[in-house]
Amino acid sequence: MSANAATDRKQMQAVLMSSFLGSAIEFYDFLLYGLAASLVFGQLYFANLSPAMGVIASFATLAVGYLARPLGGVIFGHFGDRIGRKSMLVLAMLLMGGASFCIGLLPTQATIGEAAPLLLIALRVIQGIAVGGEWGGAALMAMEHSAPDRRGFSASFANMGGPAGAAIATIVFSLCSLMPDERFLAWGWRVPFLLSAVLVAIGLFVRLKVAESPVFLAARQAAAVKPRRRPPLAEVLTRYPRAVVLACLGTVMAFAVQSLLATFAMPYAIAAGHTRSEVLWISAATQIIHVFTIPAFAALSDRVGRRAVMMAGVVGMIVLIHPIWLLIGAGSLPLLFVAILIGNPVLQAMVYGPTAAYVSEMFGADSRYTGASLGYQISSTIGGGLVPLAATALLAARGGNDPIYVSLFVAGIGVISLGALLLAGRPGSVRTSESEAGVTTAV
Repeated sequence: MSANAATDRKQMQAVLMSSFLGSAIEFYDFLLYGLAASLVFGQLYFANLSPAMGVIASFATLAVGYLARPLGGVIFGHFGDRIGRKSMLVLAMLLMGGASFCIGLLPTQATIGEAAPLLLIALRVIQGIAVGGEWGGAALMAMEHSAPDRRGFSASFANMGGPAGAAIATIVFSLCSLMPDERFLAWGWRVPFLLSAVLVAIGLFVRLKVAESPVFLAARQAAAVKPRRRPPLAEVLTRYPRAVVLACLGTVMAFAVQSLLATFAMPYAIAAGHTRSEVLWISAATQIIHVFTIPAFAALSDRVGRRAVMMAGVVGMIVLIHPIWLLIGAGSLPLLFVAILIGNPVLQAMVYGPTAAYVSEMFGADSRYTGASLGYQISSTIGGGLVPLAATALLAARGGNDPIYVSLFVAGIGVISLGALLLAGRPGSVRTSESEAGVTTAV
């Protein structure tokens, strides 16, 4: 191996590690909030409401973070396409770490009254903006450093950060939840949020050593010769509106299932007789498996095409979503594990693994950060933020123990995703040429 080849390989490894670690830390913070919203925030920040309404209100603040994600994607995408991917990724990590640390210090409603939930919502918005800017940059840095025939696998390192961050968050939260309830509610739940400061320091150490995307540098050189006239968002909305819609709808099922199994399923399983600790540890175990199945399905998509893998996952979700809820509600620990295993590391990973490359390949290099972030984050807002809130309300409408309405609702989302993936395969519906998109697509 030549010296240049060894250097390139080392740089590629650093890029992949940066994308993975950065995304894992961002999603640790973002998804940690989901755990706290499921198990703690209703009692501490919405204590004046009934237990059921407290959970719904807590999930509403969870949804606020998802609503802020498209805004973060647009803001960070604009400057990421103009200034560079790397600087925006550093800023996103600092914002997320700061917001999470402040949540760990935030007084409860019993201490400062109605200001507590308002401040919690404000910090959740900052989290949403930060994670909205993280994913696009992390995925693009990995993909744009990669060889064309490995873009799916490389870009998936940003997606691997989701379950990795969730696993770390769940493990840390589980360990803290072993405390007596009084201590855990008094201060134990804060420890995972305060730990964010340490994780961010580690992530920044790695991220600052990574070189800027070569595709971005080439696009900036081209812009110097022929300056662009419109901002990246205007470019995306006028040149790629169909791609944004198809990217959003084609991936929404993956976010819906992921978010439901990470949040909604927890109180549902506890109501079925499982302990909080059992649910958290099973969630952590399946998230660790998820880290490895995401790149496996992404690598498969490099060989057989993105859509083929993603459509198979969506169909599986539509067919098995109701059996999954029945297994979770059966009150059996092995059946709970099987349900989460099928739902996340298998079916959800089939759709989510190829998503980073699938979405990014729809847009040209000069507006890819903005376009990919916009499509991805709108999808995550609908599927990840609003679906758990709707599912909780639908379950309550059936008396809290019959998930049939939830299953039909999620299956309907799956049909929409399947239709979008089918439409994305029609000629001219998405970017398909090297000259237009700046990449070789594999849809």
